[in-house]
Amino acid sequence: MLPTCVDTTLETRERYSHDWTEDLRFLPDAVAIPQSEKELQSVLSHAYSRDIPIVPAGGRTGLSGGMLPVKSGWVVSLEKLNRILHLDTDNLIAVVEAGVITQHLQEAAEAVGLFYPPDPSSRGSCTIGGNIAHNAGGVRAVKYGTTRNYVLGLSGFLPDGRPLRTGSYTLKNSTGYNLTQLLVGSEGTLAVISQAVLRLLPRPLYVHTLLLGFPDAVSAVAAVSAILRKGILPAAVEFMEREAVLFGEAYLGEVLYPGARDFGGLLLIEVDGNFPEALEAECAIIEETGWAHGATRSWYAQTAGERERLWRLRRCLGIAVKSSGPYKEEDTVVPRTVLPELLAYVKQLGEEYGFRSVCYGHVGDGNLHINILREGLSERSWREEVPAAVEKLFRFVIARGGALSGEHGIGWVQRRYMPLQFQPHELELMRALKRTFDPKGLLNPQKIFPDA
Repeated sequence: MLPTCVDTTLETRERYSHDWTEDLRFLPDAVAIPQSEKELQSVLSHAYSRDIPIVPAGGRTGLSGGMLPVKSGWVVSLEKLNRILHLDTDNLIAVVEAGVITQHLQEAAEAVGLFYPPDPSSRGSCTIGGNIAHNAGGVRAVKYGTTRNYVLGLSGFLPDGRPLRTGSYTLKNSTGYNLTQLLVGSEGTLAVISQAVLRLLPRPLYVHTLLLGFPDAVSAVAAVSAILRKGILPAAVEFMEREAVLFGEAYLGEVLYPGARDFGGLLLIEVDGNFPEALEAECAIIEETGWAHGATRSWYAQTAGERERLWRLRRCLGIAVKSSGPYKEEDTVVPRTVLPELLAYVKQLGEEYGFRSVCYGHVGDGNLHINILREGLSERSWREEVPAAVEKLFRFVIARGGALSGEHGIGWVQRRYMPLQFQPHELELMRALKRTFDPKGLLNPQKIFPDA
């Protein structure tokens, strides 16, 4: 007999057949939406005893196909486990369930003077569990780090339903293997996370934001290292090329800052702290440095409304590109000094293979999102030639000290490229860990690892 939270209707199965990855869809056999940890444990035990594949799901905003049920089975959505269980204002710690929306935690923390820094662009719909599964980054990673820097402990279940608890309710912990950090970024392939103990920070009292316009995209990303060498650590350094601005304005149906589309590249920079005079001085140094390295215009947010307006375009870019039609998003990350060369190489590949790309991203930490548009490409070009171009792109990235993914994860769509970064024996070590946690291979199958 099926657990009561399991839904086998076609409508529900279709709703959970996809995330935000390209136009990919895989129909699961059923969808389980447990409302408690006890119910989640029951679902896992039932499925394991019947060799049913399990695919954990959060907000389903992933861009690497991490929750696609590629071998059918059951999607297990954690969306109903969405309580903020405790906000400890003395120890600066939060205890939350996996289905909590990231923005909801941010707002709850801010209401008591605290701060949860990880800030993915999908923060209004992605979940803490999904963020942990992919080690989500976001716009503030340059100063504050990624999700893994805030995870102190985890609770959840192994594939067969046995409970698992890692870490502690302390900031320091040197006790045994660090299973907490092993689970962060494991993309739901080792265990199903149900709760997290998260570190919080005091909330910065002031935030200042400015936008710099450069005549071309390469000069914009080249200025990033010069700005950081001035001894200032901004909370965010975001890049948008002209193509991205055009897509964003078309999606929003408005021009947020007149003249932005006249520039080849834009840098959106934010600083935060507790002393407004110091922040004003830092913004002046950033502006001067930008001008010295090619910027020809700047916009400065004087009010909270103007700041929100500066951010609206940047935050909509992912959905703006997705709404334009089929595309592939490559989540490249390189040392900051390589960014100009990387951007130029992307455009070179586009000319060679006949595709158009839209680039933007968190260049303060070297993370450039490269969106390859299908547009008029033939089926053969899209399925065969573009992946060959992506492989060239990743070879370039890895050769210069970069990695296949900065924050989106490997999932289903990038797993074929893992041998570019890892030796066979290194991949086998990872596979051995997978077998230890999941000997039947039922948990989120065919993710991360290339086919044997």
